[in-house]
Amino acid sequence: MSSYNPRGMSQTVENSIRVTVNGKQETLAAGTTMRDLLDGLKLEPIRVAVEINKDLVPRATFGETTIQDGDQIEIVTFVGGG
Repeated sequence: MSSYNPRGMSQTVENSIRVTVNGKQETLAAGTTMRDLLDGLKLEPIRVAVEINKDLVPRATFGETTIQDGDQIEIVTFVGGG
């Protein structure tokens, strides 16, 4: 399992959560928002669709959507081309 900390904080057991992102177990800082996660993954919000626990997350709410312990997150990246 990897440990991901988008805010650069040192993590302890008390302030971290475990989630699944695209099928992979991750450890995040408690209080991480979807926007924090996308920023840490270097993904532009305009180019992704996100589901948490099979519910679509509106792009406009990424900054206020706090990820919770045990969440199942799916991020789909849109790729242009022709």
